[in-house]
Amino acid sequence: MPIHHILRILLVDGVDVPGADAMVDQTGRMRKFTMQGKITLEEHFALEGTFANTSRFSVPGMAEDLQARLTDFENIRLKEMDEFDIELAIQSLNAPGVQAVLETPEAIDLAQRSNDYLAEQCARRPDRFAGFAALPMQDPEAAVEELTRCIRDLGFKGALVNGFTQKDTPETVIYFDGPEYRPFWAAVEALNVPFYLHPRNPLPSRSQYFEGHPWFTNSAWAFAMETAMHALRLMGSGLFDDFPKLQIILGHLGERIPFDLWRLDHRLKKSPQGIPAKEPMRYYMQNNVHLTTSGNFHDPTLNLSITEMGLERIMFSVDYPFETTEDAAVWFDNCELSSADKVTIGRTNAQKMFGLD
Repeated sequence: MPIHHILRILLVDGVDVPGADAMVDQTGRMRKFTMQGKITLEEHFALEGTFANTSRFSVPGMAEDLQARLTDFENIRLKEMDEFDIELAIQSLNAPGVQAVLETPEAIDLAQRSNDYLAEQCARRPDRFAGFAALPMQDPEAAVEELTRCIRDLGFKGALVNGFTQKDTPETVIYFDGPEYRPFWAAVEALNVPFYLHPRNPLPSRSQYFEGHPWFTNSAWAFAMETAMHALRLMGSGLFDDFPKLQIILGHLGERIPFDLWRLDHRLKKSPQGIPAKEPMRYYMQNNVHLTTSGNFHDPTLNLSITEMGLERIMFSVDYPFETTEDAAVWFDNCELSSADKVTIGRTNAQKMFGLD
């Protein structure tokens, strides 16, 4: 029976299942057990021209390997999904993607081409792939139009946007908490789909604290710092007071917000300084935000995120191909959770959010 038609746990709450307490996969690696039927949400592909900046991939061959994986769908990607028991992967355009296109007509064109290409790939394997829309946030009205097309015509599951948007000039930085984006958020809520806020690197002109320390840029530290601030801007602006049913997703177990959530609200209560938000940040995190495990494969961090957010707001993801499917899946299969909780995070939460059968 194909793995994507069944769901089983081979080790249940520490109780040995005969013949299943250890298994060897086809590469000879030891794996204690496997949860089959996992669903992932932060998995990326590239079009020709969207994978251009390779300077940060200093390990020889790494950039070439990433490019090969980003532009492949049915070979390496699908093979690894099969090997590590991932049933469905929701795909999205790699960062910074459309958000780095300065001319609005070009941004609209790239978003449409990306979404059409992704729809073709999903149509070939609808049992294995689904899509998040790339959006031209340079023009909020165009973003609404493209999102609506992707949801209603292409069958996508939501949108993934790679952080702030540049427009007209390279130094422009546009966040989405401003009043000009309120109609966009109204449309997202009305369509009843989630918005995945994905990281991108802050502009060098705004990153003086990294000068002389380039190793902290990008995914090591800068991604989380940039994305956390964008998410906090959305919450602090009163966005979720205006649209209480709106749902957003943050990767990497919350871009470090859960760790500091108590102190954040503690200090805002003592010194609110006119913040528009009507509720504490914890309220929005627990009612309007979901987290994925993408690129953060560590039991203590997962346990803290569950404590702060609730089990029903965490979903499994890899961050393929910038993280390996093996690292993500083997960690999750063997992490310190009950079998029931693994099913909830690995599958059920995503099924509920995206209306998956």
